[in-house]
Amino acid sequence: MFNQGVRAYAQVKVETAVSTANPVQLVVLLYEGAISAIASAKGEMERRNIAQKAQFINKAIDIIEGLRNALEFSQGGDIAVSLNDLYLYMVQRLSTANLKNDPAILDEVTALLRELLGAWEVLAKGTADGIDDDITAPNDGNVLTKA
Repeated sequence: MFNQGVRAYAQVKVETAVSTANPVQLVVLLYEGAISAIASAKGEMERRNIAQKAQFINKAIDIIEGLRNALEFSQGGDIAVSLNDLYLYMVQRLSTANLKNDPAILDEVTALLRELLGAWEVLAKGTADGIDDDITAPNDGNVLTKA
C-alpha cells in the first residue's frame, strides 16, 4: 500500500516537472531518465533478472533514440553530428551490455550521459536565471543556437 502511494507521488512529480519545463529542462529530464533506467538495469543484472534488465535497457535506448531523433542538424551543425554519433555509440554499447550482461558497459554509458547531463544542467540553470537570454532552444530543445 505504501509503495503504491510513493509510486503515485513520483508519477505526479514527474508529470508536473515535464508540464512546467522549458525545452532545455526537458532534455535534462530525459538524460536523468536514461541514467535512472540504466541504474535500474544494472540492479536487475546483478539480481539475474534478465527480463527486467532488458526492459530497463530498452527504456534507456528509447530515450537516447528520442534525443537522437530530435536533433536539428540545420541548427546544430557539427555539435548535432557529434551528438548523433555519440547517441548511436551509446545505443550500440547498451545493446552489447544487454547481450553480454556486462555492468561495466552500463557504467561506461552512464558516465557519458552524466557528462552530457552536466552541460545541459548548466544551460538549464543559465536559462532559468536569465543569464543567457540570447540562447534559444528549437522546439525540440535538443540543440541550442545563439539568437
